[in-house]
Amino acid sequence: MVKAKKHLGQHFLTDLEIAQRIVTSLSNAQNRVMEIGPGTGVLTQYLVQRPDIDLNLIELDRESVEYLTAHYQELKGRIFFKDFLKLDLKEIFDESFALIGNFPYNISGPIFFKVFEYRNQIPEVVGMLQKEVAERLASGPGTKVYGVLSVLLQAFYKIDYLFTVGAHVFNPPPKVQSGVIRLTRNDVKALPCDEKLFVKVVKAIFNQRRKAIRNSLKAIPFNKEAIADHVYLTRRPEQMSVDDFIELTCMIEKNPLK
Repeated sequence: MVKAKKHLGQHFLTDLEIAQRIVTSLSNAQNRVMEIGPGTGVLTQYLVQRPDIDLNLIELDRESVEYLTAHYQELKGRIFFKDFLKLDLKEIFDESFALIGNFPYNISGPIFFKVFEYRNQIPEVVGMLQKEVAERLASGPGTKVYGVLSVLLQAFYKIDYLFTVGAHVFNPPPKVQSGVIRLTRNDVKALPCDEKLFVKVVKAIFNQRRKAIRNSLKAIPFNKEAIADHVYLTRRPEQMSVDDFIELTCMIEKNPLK
């Protein structure tokens, strides 16, 4: 039997009803699916039952890979002993694919930054992660948990917080509750501003979330006098919608230093 490893952030889900619920939360819009960190296959056992799915597994734990290889002969050649965060996803799928998994709590942030990076290839994500992080991704302006990933992901995805999962259904039980979310790609093909600048602006502003935006933008070179009186500069990050951040980035881009 596979033992959960603390350094990998492993907490194995034991409630099969919840596992089924997570799998059925994945639409049938994409037949190519990548599962991250399948562990002992609690989700895998239901994913392989779906005839609409071309499933591949990415797992960093060698013991889990050996277990999965022995128990899922039908996935021969589609179980990869790799680090998702270091993987060029086009090595697995050269077209669009959905992502699913019980994501390790210690790397859930980096996982979703990678989703943002591959946003044009990943139209859907269903995942379980720490409840606090799940709520942050799905939250809107005006909340304390609204942050960098909230803005970046919501610029390209509709995010639904689906349900909460208690700690008692895991082995070993985590010290926190978990939440299941679904990301569905919206119709935005590209932002009306430089997208790298957009990321830079959002990160700069939330890195100093207690300050007015005017102060947070000091490190970004542009003609600050051109928008000196704009109301955005008096706000704090949590008062800005995704569209506000996009519009602010457009203004910065249109007013470079001369």
